[in-house]
Amino acid sequence: MKAQVLNQTGEPVGEIELAESVWNAPSNPGLVHQAVVATLANQRHGTSDTKLRSEVRGGGRKPWRQKGTGRARQGSIRSPLWRKGGVTFGPHPRSYRQDLPRKMRRAALRAALSARAQAGDLVVLESLQLAGPKTKEFAAVLKALQAERALFVTEEARTEITLSARNLPKAGAMVAQDLSVHAVLRYPKIVCTRAAVARIEEVLA
Repeated sequence: MKAQVLNQTGEPVGEIELAESVWNAPSNPGLVHQAVVATLANQRHGTSDTKLRSEVRGGGRKPWRQKGTGRARQGSIRSPLWRKGGVTFGPHPRSYRQDLPRKMRRAALRAALSARAQAGDLVVLESLQLAGPKTKEFAAVLKALQAERALFVTEEARTEITLSARNLPKAGAMVAQDLSVHAVLRYPKIVCTRAAVARIEEVLA
């Protein structure tokens, strides 16, 4: 399996051999869905909290005597039946974390990357060089590659690329070793440097 290698101006400069096991893996929608759900669940803070009747301030005194008033018996004005009272079955801090075995995570990532490659949505760059955090320069690269929305994957953390992509709502930047199924599916086009492709294959092949 081969892919064309482009430069920053979108011109072909060669070809690269892609590992079949990574870029031509069989489709597995169920596993991909499970990986995305786990990723999104792990991003939840789980800090929402409501107060029980014992935690709401006030209500220590019985509002009126038990008998003889003609009204329903009440023990506290902080009962869940009262306005400003406690919440019966409200949320409390909890962890939403879902653990996915490493083999399953990598299999799902291979399936997602293969879907992008087989659909022609994988772009391989010879290299990606910016003078600095220049949003205009980064936008020019996007335009040259004819990619309205794209995820740029580099072999290592590059501050100038991260900062440039951050200013563009339709672009993202990520290090190869941090690549996730959710990130691959979020963008319709994946742009990898030649070194990033080698790094992805080193981990997933």
